[in-house]
Amino acid sequence: MTTNPSVSDSTAALTHLDAQGQAHMVDVAAKAQTVRQAIAEATVVMQPQTLATIEAGNAPKGDVLGTARIAGIMAAKQTAHLIPLCHPLPLQKVEVQIVPVPSLPGYQIQATVKTKAETGVEMEALTAVSVAALTLYDMAKGLEKSIEIRSIRLLSKIGGKSGSYSVDS
Repeated sequence: MTTNPSVSDSTAALTHLDAQGQAHMVDVAAKAQTVRQAIAEATVVMQPQTLATIEAGNAPKGDVLGTARIAGIMAAKQTAHLIPLCHPLPLQKVEVQIVPVPSLPGYQIQATVKTKAETGVEMEALTAVSVAALTLYDMAKGLEKSIEIRSIRLLSKIGGKSGSYSVDS
């Protein structure tokens, strides 16, 4: 096998590249299973009338928030199929909350994902809020095409070798 001359000698420090610079899934078999949790959020901004119509339950496609919530849960469970090199994980908890925020106007979507495994669930939480936001858009696009999905981010994570992380700390 030939090596890629554009890959530097520092490749060994990159966890998802092998010695030849080729992408590979990290071997986590030797790592201990620990409780891991991640919380992510997304913001969806829309016109006040769109928010009012969704809140009243009058969207033409039906239950916008319920459908988006289920889509987020399903997405978390499918993350390893969507994100290259992501490990399939046994998820013990996936919770998606969608809260109206009249001051936006729009919604704050938050996903909490928990497992007991060798690797973390940050990607599962981020995937959950992303797909929930996309589904909310899809369910409401008949009301407004200019809905914006903003600020998808990790809020916190616990567990694993790297320890805890929170945007507040």
